[in-house]
Amino acid sequence: MSGYDDDEIQFDFFDEPETVETTQRRRLPRLEMPGGRGGGDDRPPRGPRGPTGGPGGGLVPLARLIGLIAIAIAIVVGLVFWVGSCQGKSKHDEYQSYAQKVRAITRADESLGKEFASTLLTATKVSDLETKLAQYAQQEQQEYTQAQEISPPGPLRRAHENLLDAIELRAKGLAGIGDVLAQPNATSSKNTTATENALVGQGNLLTASDVVWKELYRSPATEQLKTEGITGVVIPPSQFVQNPDALSGRGFSQVLQNLSAASTDGGPVTGLHGDGITGVHVSPQGIDLSPGTASTISVSADLTFVVAVQNSGDFPETNVPVRLKIDSGSTHITRTQRITSIQSKETQHVSFTNFDLPPEAFANKVTITVTVAKVPGEQNLANNTATYSVFFTLTK
Repeated sequence: MSGYDDDEIQFDFFDEPETVETTQRRRLPRLEMPGGRGGGDDRPPRGPRGPTGGPGGGLVPLARLIGLIAIAIAIVVGLVFWVGSCQGKSKHDEYQSYAQKVRAITRADESLGKEFASTLLTATKVSDLETKLAQYAQQEQQEYTQAQEISPPGPLRRAHENLLDAIELRAKGLAGIGDVLAQPNATSSKNTTATENALVGQGNLLTASDVVWKELYRSPATEQLKTEGITGVVIPPSQFVQNPDALSGRGFSQVLQNLSAASTDGGPVTGLHGDGITGVHVSPQGIDLSPGTASTISVSADLTFVVAVQNSGDFPETNVPVRLKIDSGSTHITRTQRITSIQSKETQHVSFTNFDLPPEAFANKVTITVTVAKVPGEQNLANNTATYSVFFTLTK
């Protein structure tokens, strides 16, 4: 080989790396020049660069991140509302359960109060009344124990203490009335005034129990429900004394008269006793029946016979039955009402209504018979029964 060839080979050997390096140096800046995408090599064109340097890769991850954050916020908000709803429901249920337990006590007390009032007015023997009052006091004590076992919601604990006070007053009042009557010669005429005053004092405990329940228990408990935002829950009322006048001096005077008028040893009842019928009024027609005249009665859904009964004796009478009977051919309708208590010379009105008359009652003359039952010691029965003739017609 010639020297020329050697030089040429050397030239080629040293120039090749320089050419490669030059090519690499030239290729890099061309890739960053505008319009350099899709150059002369075989690599595909690159997409536009995003903020993070990748091809559009900054926008998609950011959008996904924002979406995930939004979903997370929605889930958290939903959980907050769900937890709040559950807590509100649980709180409402707690108050509702408490009110239901109290309502069971009020129902028992209401029934006991009615029975007490009836017993007080109709009692004729001191021993029987004492026994009843002891039973009522014991029953009220049981109600007190039951109320103690109720666990009220925290905000109602103070009001619940007043509920217990009201029930305790009822138990003490009932027992106290029995204790007064159990005193020697409590119903004798010489001790009447002292006994009445003592009975009124014990009766005041029963009246006060209703005030305590209403003003110191139910009202503040209801206001607390409003403060707590509890709706749909009602704190039940409770009224033990149905007729406050029955526990007044006049009311207890009547009780003592009933007890003293009856014989305590099984002997005969003395003095003037008796009740009588003084008239029958027909409503809403507004006519008075006459024993000697057949009256025409226009029948309507609110047909009512009002019987006037007068105590013609010198003593109060209790538990007096009054009966009305309608006879029309084969049809016999009988109704009975009772006068709980009627004072001497007092007139009371007993109403009979809700009649379902058969068709034959409109085709014949009808006989109406009214009777007031004989009371102990009654001698004159001439005015205990009255009979009337009537014709029934349909209202036009």
